[in-house]
Amino acid sequence: MIYLDANATTPLLPEVLDAMLPWLREGFHNPNASYRGAKEARKAIEEAREKVAALIGAQADEIVFTGGGTESTNSALKWLARLVGRKTGRVITSAIEHSAVLKPCETFGDVGYPVARVAVDAGGRLNLDDFQAACEAAREGGGFASVMWVNNETGVIQPVEDACAIAKGNGLAFHTDAIQAVGKIPVNVGEVPVDFLSLSAHKFHGPKGVGALYIRNGCRFEPMLRGGGQEKDRRSGT
Repeated sequence: MIYLDANATTPLLPEVLDAMLPWLREGFHNPNASYRGAKEARKAIEEAREKVAALIGAQADEIVFTGGGTESTNSALKWLARLVGRKTGRVITSAIEHSAVLKPCETFGDVGYPVARVAVDAGGRLNLDDFQAACEAAREGGGFASVMWVNNETGVIQPVEDACAIAKGNGLAFHTDAIQAVGKIPVNVGEVPVDFLSLSAHKFHGPKGVGALYIRNGCRFEPMLRGGGQEKDRRSGT
């Protein structure tokens, strides 16, 4: 069989499975405990965090592990919506986002947020003139923008660097769904200073059920999932 649906998911690489199996078999300890096995598990998590951070040019403490890309995206967008407030805050995104962005934005619209869904051009790229106009309209009351790095259906690389500069130039927070980009093309948050970035392991030969949310140092954030305070109280769950 020739597999041609890698934008949907990718097969787990043998070396990834080999790296996981010892932890699934023997290293199963709760990393929040104080005994030796737990400390070893915690060390492995922090080493993984450093590797994910290096993959996108981030600092390790800017990476929050989640249960997948959808959770990462929802966590960022729902927090930003709470932060800006529906009385004055505007939500700006593109018309071709993944449903993990579009569905929350529909909900925001239902409860009173003005939501702008910016169209793309004939080549499938975000119309930057329209995006700039939407951001300028949000400047006074505040808001946030979310633009995907690479489209999951067409594979078109979006002008995220330009969109980020426009949004932040108008005082808006900026999130990008980089789930189709990380591990496939260069992604560097030092060069493109997004505030929040979502990624998912299974899109580039990692395990399903594993994602991460990048939160730039200095950005306010409150978790969607509360509980035991794991991930420095940014995403509870063992």
